[in-house]
Amino acid sequence: MRHRRLATLAVAATLAVSTAGCTVERHWGGSSNTGGSGKAKVGLVTKTDTNPYFVELRAAAKAAADAQGADFSALAGQFDGDNDGQVRAIENLMQQGANTILITPSSSTGVLDAIARAREAGVLVIALDTATEPAEAVDATFATDNFEAGRQEGAYVKAALAGAAPKLLMVDGTAGSTVDNLRHGGFLKGIGLTDGSPEIKGRAAANGDQSLAQQGVENLLQRTTDINAVYTMNEPMGRGTYAALNARGLVNQVIMGSIDGGCEGVQNVKDGQYGATVMQFPKKMAEQGVTAAVEYAKTGKKPSGFVDTGSAVISDKPMPGVPSQDSTWGLQNCWGGK
Repeated sequence: MRHRRLATLAVAATLAVSTAGCTVERHWGGSSNTGGSGKAKVGLVTKTDTNPYFVELRAAAKAAADAQGADFSALAGQFDGDNDGQVRAIENLMQQGANTILITPSSSTGVLDAIARAREAGVLVIALDTATEPAEAVDATFATDNFEAGRQEGAYVKAALAGAAPKLLMVDGTAGSTVDNLRHGGFLKGIGLTDGSPEIKGRAAANGDQSLAQQGVENLLQRTTDINAVYTMNEPMGRGTYAALNARGLVNQVIMGSIDGGCEGVQNVKDGQYGATVMQFPKKMAEQGVTAAVEYAKTGKKPSGFVDTGSAVISDKPMPGVPSQDSTWGLQNCWGGK
């Protein structure tokens, strides 16, 4: 009896560990992980379940799954960068019998072993929003072309400077992340600079966080206020940067861009907090991912390669040579609540 009680406790402990760090939308029983069985069982793993971007992606995936008769379960890490939580989520979904896992990897390399195990078990794995490194670690990626989004932001800022030499601050996201690297590199391409250009007057890494961005830019402005351009990797950091610039009375001398396309960010553009944002379309990523999952369940056919779900510059101050939509269009097509 003592041995039996110990075994029971061990199983309970294992289950507790397997679900730690994840938040669960809905569970369903599982059997086969392979395609061609007819019934799509779709699991979604996001970086967190609190960021409005991932909330929108999860809601769109669930709606698409419900519309197409697929079972759906959603889990998430506890914070951006919670690789262990995402690994446990993948393992949990495999135990449930998922035949497709859609994932926005917190790290492009941190979950590769778990993804490999899922694929070896016959699970279709599709990256949403964030590509893996290498890209071939998943079956397919449905995402924004983040280099192109950064290039669009850079091209807008360059055009808005109207020939003036840039005096640039760069507010980056999480150091080493693929999305951060691509947007950063794309922006420099668009504005016509390199990482070593003397026109870059300061840099801050803010991990996508509004408060950290405000603090980082405040520190940079203690060194110099002779700036006319700011790159921000996402809209929360754009809001933090705006607060720091506004406190110094620098808003009107600076052209700032951002990337995301959330409804709050589009409203920021409309209110004049920054000149432009580049909109992403998480709903498209989710819908296309679920559709591919349903097809795999029915026929065993897998998607492959990178699928660009598009991006669009949103600005009420259009610039020559930079295609854009205004904030009215942006508010009609944004994500994260109108």
